[in-house]
Formats: sequence, C-alpha cells, structure tokens
Amino acid sequence: MRLGQRLFGVVRLLAVAALLTVPALPAAQPDPARAEANLRELKERIERIQRQVRNDDLEKDRMAKDLREAEQSVAKAQGELGKVRSQRSERSAERDRLMAERAEREAERDRTQGELAAQVRAAYMMGRNEPLKLLLNQRSPAQFGRNLAYYGYLGRDRAVKINLITDNIAQIDDLAHKIEEEEQELSRLETQRKVRVQELDQARRQRGQVLTRLETESRDKRAELKRLQQRQQKEEKLLADLRRAAEATPFDPNDAFAKLRGKLSWPVAGKVQTGFGDTIAGGLHSNGIEIAADRGANVRAVHEGRVLYADWLSGRGLLIILDHGNGYMSLYGHNEQLFKQVGATVQAGEAIATAGDSGGRASPGLYFEIRRSGKPVDPRGWFKTASPPGG
Repeated sequence: MRLGQRLFGVVRLLAVAALLTVPALPAAQPDPARAEANLRELKERIERIQRQVRNDDLEKDRMAKDLREAEQSVAKAQGELGKVRSQRSERSAERDRLMAERAEREAERDRTQGELAAQVRAAYMMGRNEPLKLLLNQRSPAQFGRNLAYYGYLGRDRAVKINLITDNIAQIDDLAHKIEEEEQELSRLETQRKVRVQELDQARRQRGQVLTRLETESRDKRAELKRLQQRQQKEEKLLADLRRAAEATPFDPNDAFAKLRGKLSWPVAGKVQTGFGDTIAGGLHSNGIEIAADRGANVRAVHEGRVLYADWLSGRGLLIILDHGNGYMSLYGHNEQLFKQVGATVQAGEAIATAGDSGGRASPGLYFEIRRSGKPVDPRGWFKTASPPGG
C-alpha cells in the first residue's frame, strides 16, 4: 500500500514538473482583417437598425417623418454652406498671399532698376570708349589689368540684373494672372454661397411649417402624452439594439470610462436648462440634461469612443451616440450638423457635431445623456466642474 502511494506521489510530481517546463504560448496577435470584418458587420447591423427606425417613423408618425426630412435638409444645406465658406476663406487667404508676393516682386524690380540706372549713369560718364580711356589714363599695366577686369565684372553684373528684372516682370505677370483666376473663383463661390443660403432658408421655412403643425397637435394633452411615450419607447428600443450590436464587437478604450468620474469636460459651452430626473412634458422624467448653447457651437466627445449611431431620431433630432466600452455610452441630441459616421473612432474633446434645434427644440442647445449597461445615469457628477463653461 505504502509502495503504491509512493509511486503515485512520484508520478504526480513528474506531472507537475512537466507542466512547469511547458513554454508559455505567445500572446494572440490582433488580426487587422478580422477587426475590419467585425467593424463592417457592426456597421451593417446598425444600418439595419437605422432603417427600422426610419420605417417606424413612416408607419407610425407621419409628422415625425416630415420633421426629419425638413431638418435633414437644413443640415445638408448648412453643411454645403460651411464648405463654400471654408473654400472662400482659403481662396481669400491665397489671394492675399499672391498679392503680397507680387508686391515683393515689384519692390525687388524697383531696387534692381535703381541699381542698374546708377550703373548706366556711371558708364555714360566714363564715355563710350571706356577700355581705351582706362588704358590711356593708367600708368601701370597691372593697374590697367585690374581695372579692365573690374570693368568686365560690372558689365556682367549689369547683364545679370537685366535678366533678373526680366524674370521678375514675367513672374509678376504670372502672379497677376493667378490673382485674376482667384478673383473669378471667389465670384463663383459667392454665387454658390447665395444659392446655399436660399436652400437653407427654404429648408428652415419648411421646418417651421412642420413645427407649427406639431404645436397645433400638441394642444391635445392626451395625444401629446401618447406621442412622448411612443418616442421614449422607440429611443429605449434603439439603445437596446445598439447595445447588443456593440457587445458583439466590443470597443476597448485606452482609459476605462468608469475611472473618469469627476474628470470629464462638458460637451458644449452653455447653461443647463433641464437637469437629470426633472419632470418634462407629459409628466415624464428626463434621462439626461438639456444645455442651452449657441447655434453652431462645437459639440465635443466627452471621452474616446466609437460612433454607434449618427442619424435623425424623433424627439432628439440629429443624434450621435458613442460607445465608450464596458457598457458605457453617451448621447448627444438636437444637433444642427453631424461630423462623424457610424464606425468612426473619436478622441476625447474631438468635435463630433454642432449644437442646434433639430428634433423640434424651440431654441439651440444640446441634449446629453450617459448610459451604463443600458440604464441612464446622472451625468452631473462626471464632470470636472459643476456647470458648463459660460453656464
């Protein structure tokens, strides 16, 4: 019996030693192709979710569909107008640069012409037969040789300056032609800008008409409460679908969102109008905060993340949702423009949108929300300061 126990102990020791001597397996290396495939699959899933949201608007809420179309037209026109303004600014800067360069060329030409004129006057004073005069007036052949060489240098220098002036004049003519082309381009951009402004005004008038119809309909309190409840249910379903899609392809941030409580910067400058949990229309409670902000103010990501949603949603307007990993998400609603698309990775502080009044908001601002595992949390304790800049 004791012999058997000894043998069993020896075998066990050998087995442990064998395990200890097995070399460690190398860590799995990331597969770029697999990561790209996962991201593509995530985008496809989210696109299906977005299509379903749009279909729901079409089938259940005709007014929301009209508002979505009007506000998306505003966003598109605003984006095109922004591009034209940016191009015009670049053209103006280039024109100013060309004008400054032309002024430099003209100043250089004037200096060269002055130097050449001085040399021409000196040559005239010396007379047409300068080399002969130099020979007759010199007592030393060596001095004559040095003066003759100097005379040759002056002549060549004159020729170089003449060529330099000619080149400068040609460059000035070329710059003048470029400036003329820039002026024509600026004129074209100005015309294009007027067209974009007209499109923007038309889209905003259309939006105003829809809002007037919504206001008329909202006087029926019962119908308004039903509408708000349907919007809230639709939003919760969207977030649940997005959370499941994100779990299938997890996002791994450099810094865990959970460790940043009390360290985040506000997403926009402004003043908090509605706090977390405040009672809103219909007796419902707010899952986030409403910040009054200037129209067009940059909306910035509070933390690094991946864009899960970037589209229009009834009640929230142009909405962008970021996945921060480990079940955390942040929502940014009522935007005027969205700068990012689904699947894009953003950094903390990066501009992702501009504040606006989409979704039927009466004045420009931002709706902001933080979610943890699908549940809304009070965002106020997550920021470094008690209120936004300017609040």
